Amino acid sequence: MIVVLFGAPGSGKGTQAERVAATTGTPHVSTGAILRAEVARGSELGREAKPIMASGALVPDDLMVRIIESRLAEPDAAGGVILDGFPRTVPQAEALDRMLGRNGREVGLVLYLEVDPDLLRARILQRAATDGRSDDNPEALAARMRVYQRDTEPVVDHYVRAGTRIERIDGSPPIDEVTAQILTVLGASPAPSSTASTIAGAETAS
Repeated sequence: MIVVLFGAPGSGKGTQAERVAATTGTPHVSTGAILRAEVARGSELGREAKPIMASGALVPDDLMVRIIESRLAEPDAAGGVILDGFPRTVPQAEALDRMLGRNGREVGLVLYLEVDPDLLRARILQRAATDGRSDDNPEALAARMRVYQRDTEPVVDHYVRAGTRIERIDGSPPIDEVTAQILTVLGASPAPSSTASTIAGAETAS
């Protein structure tokens, strides 16, 4: 099953994707990591993306979808993946749907991490103090939240209209508790040593 992990900046998407992937054996597909990997190995897609990234421009949606399609064609992704960071807009979601449809696949589940805006702000400012990220400041956060509300939140409505299963996860508790919520939704064991992929099994059975 293709799982989309969705949430606002600071909701913990990347952290949870890594933890759930480690437990279920399902690949964590981060679009940023894919882009960097394609560029590093000098693939055709990487060569196409490199000058765009070097210029600071956003990688076009069609190129991102082709890169994800290439990743999904790898053997370890046959049973499903956890998408982190894509889609971020309704046009991206529509392009992803078309690509998956061509390959006989679909988004089977959206995990929506919901966190109170005040807590999001506190988390990001704490991260700024810890990691020193220049984009983690009140002004940048306000701008990112405006973009998220304008462009990204409507993606959930897109999947609602499509009839996709959406599970809302309380992303406010400590990390372990949020992971436990997600694993419960997936029907997965929390044991890190588990070798069975519940997500893969769900796709096989569908």
